Amino acid sequence: MIGDIPFVQHDIRKVFVANRGEIAVRIIRACRSLGIDTVLGVSEADVESLAARMADEVVVIGPPQATRSYLRADLLVRAAKRTRCDAVHPGYGFLSERASFARACGDAGLIFIGPTPESIESMGDKITAVGLAAKAGVPCVPGSGAVSDPDEALTIATQIGFPVLIKATAGGGGRGMRVVESAEKLPEAFRSASSEAESAFGDPTLYVEKFIERARHIEIQIIGDQFGNIVHLGERECSTQRRHQKLIEEAPSPVLGANERAAMGESAVRLARNVDYVGAGTVEFVVDDRDNSYYFLEMNTRIQVEHPVTEMISGRDLVAEQIRVASGLPLSFTQDDIVLDGHAIECRINAEDPDRGFFPSPGLVEEWVPPSGHGVRVDTHCHSGYRVSPYYDSLLAKLIVHAPTRAEAIEKMSTALSGLRVSGPTTTAAFHHAVLAHPHFREGSVTTRWVEDTFLPSRDQHLGTRMSSTEAGVSA
Repeated sequence: MIGDIPFVQHDIRKVFVANRGEIAVRIIRACRSLGIDTVLGVSEADVESLAARMADEVVVIGPPQATRSYLRADLLVRAAKRTRCDAVHPGYGFLSERASFARACGDAGLIFIGPTPESIESMGDKITAVGLAAKAGVPCVPGSGAVSDPDEALTIATQIGFPVLIKATAGGGGRGMRVVESAEKLPEAFRSASSEAESAFGDPTLYVEKFIERARHIEIQIIGDQFGNIVHLGERECSTQRRHQKLIEEAPSPVLGANERAAMGESAVRLARNVDYVGAGTVEFVVDDRDNSYYFLEMNTRIQVEHPVTEMISGRDLVAEQIRVASGLPLSFTQDDIVLDGHAIECRINAEDPDRGFFPSPGLVEEWVPPSGHGVRVDTHCHSGYRVSPYYDSLLAKLIVHAPTRAEAIEKMSTALSGLRVSGPTTTAAFHHAVLAHPHFREGSVTTRWVEDTFLPSRDQHLGTRMSSTEAGVSA
């Protein structure tokens, strides 16, 4: 499914992988395909991980706690220099969107495989990003600048009209975000969002924007090089989510027409060009389900968890292309070269129990047998005997399928989920199987609140308080 990419010259010979889990495995495989050696920085909890087994060299950077290992830029840079690496790939999460980390890599003579620190800074602050999007002529949701206290937020919310969203300016992954439906609920929502933002990002700053009640979450994958070439590779539909956390992603969107797709792609490229963007990135939009009008949401200045669905329909290896671009080479394709083929769906297989509020389920994986077959891809760091750590994200694998049509992709994913065998931790596989069987998902009418407002309540009503893996037809 992934197209051939020419070997990188000798600009980058060795890459330091500053991440863990499935994205570390993904980066190592991309480097291997380009003839590049890898060094993996691991915490003490990940010494025996699959990524550690695959890397050419492994360096222990600290204890299991992320704040003492994967979030320590100084330790990562020092390890990369000590092992004579040429470049650092940050993956996603951890330090991937920290301008200070990208700058520290540059100051140490290391190539940061990602955008410039300036691009990360401009897009990392949500208020600045919205201003830049508006300047680029990209539609934006009505909202405010930074808001200092609940009283100011209430005044702005009253002007905009309820419901509103309170959001962290440095936020991501739904943290520091609250939907507020009335004036009475705003003060407490403001305080809790600010506290959560301070804890998650070290920055309590919030802003207010209009909440679109029937919203779809659609994002555009872009990539640019150092010669000013910027290309988009179509959209991904990410509306199947819970508490702003994506669960299932697919490409293309089942609701966008060709004109809407082109308009959103052009908007994304225009914004990226206005900030001299280099590398892979994603411009996210909220789309009003009533008329498909779209508004800028944010830009993620890194590779996304869900990048495989774009790879499957475009035939392009985005991680290898990141490395090419970082080495100073031009993009290996133009906009006219991008031909999207078929339909792809990705399910995030997490070690979580959906029947206990998606509570984490760490522990020993006694058996791990992933599905296989034509059009089935599994990006994972999991294996039989792997112990799911309580210290990190619960993602075990990304199960991706590709088929000529959306209906065929849904059936292929259902079959793949049925073929996944996991014993030990409870996973979200049975949950995904049930979602894919729901008529709302099959007809493509899911919005961002559907899982919480419709699917979970109806599932509990019809299946009782617990849906067993046997009922879903898969091992969980």
